[in-house]
Amino acid sequence: MRRAVCPGSYDPATNGHLDIIERASRLFDEVVVTVMINKSKKGLFSIEERMELLRDTTASLPNVRVDSWQGLLVDYCRANGIAAIAKGLRSVSDFDYELQMAQMNRELSGVETLLMPNNPVYGFLSSSLVKEVATYGGDVTNLVPQLVLERLKEKLPALG
Repeated sequence: MRRAVCPGSYDPATNGHLDIIERASRLFDEVVVTVMINKSKKGLFSIEERMELLRDTTASLPNVRVDSWQGLLVDYCRANGIAAIAKGLRSVSDFDYELQMAQMNRELSGVETLLMPNNPVYGFLSSSLVKEVATYGGDVTNLVPQLVLERLKEKLPALG
């Protein structure tokens, strides 16, 4: 079975994330969307909320499941028998960073990384930008799945 992990903070999941997840789901038998836990960062959504939103927004993809992990991604891959990491690239700066990570991950574990160019429609999109715009009441309707938009409205009164 060909398995891949799509790691990220997903705080919140965006349409750009979902584009990469959907595309990876066509390439692999199973895709594990893994919410990476960083205890030094306080997110807008809890880990459980992010996982719930991801489960709901990927429910139409039968070969996608959602999990979480704190620690090295390659340790997660080893523990779960996953041989590939699928990640999206928005820009050259993403490429520089992700290439280093891919090379390090391969050196540490032999896990390969598939770097997928984003859909140009989402080239500017990041969770941080969505949160910032939404915090000030900006319209993020076309940037996130409908369920995420609803939850953002609950958390950020200015968006309502």
